[in-house]
Amino acid sequence: QLVEFGGGLAQAGGSLRLSCAASGRTFSSYAMGWFRQAPGKEREFVAGISRGGGSTYYSDSVKGRFAISRDNAKNTVYLQMTSLKTEDTAIYYCVADVRVRVSTIPPHWGQGTQVTVSS
Repeated sequence: QLVEFGGGLAQAGGSLRLSCAASGRTFSSYAMGWFRQAPGKEREFVAGISRGGGSTYYSDSVKGRFAISRDNAKNTVYLQMTSLKTEDTAIYYCVADVRVRVSTIPPHWGQGTQVTVSS
């Protein structure tokens, strides 16, 4: 089970940090990531991180502004979002994948947390 925390309202140029807590004893066996879905748009990949945390990857739209990290001892993955833009407004989903990299359709999803960026 994946549960997201930390969504809310931010101003453009501001920051937010999302957290995702995973239950179970095999957290370190999963690549983790974040997707988002804006109103009227399809879900899109945002960021991913390898099982050990040594490899991270991002969509072009957030590269340089967002940072994904994980703490395997706490079964938690984070998404630090900075220099927020109004187009970052979306529901953000935490995902887990048994593959080496988060796939386009990960098998495990959280319930989502709303992020709203105002101008």
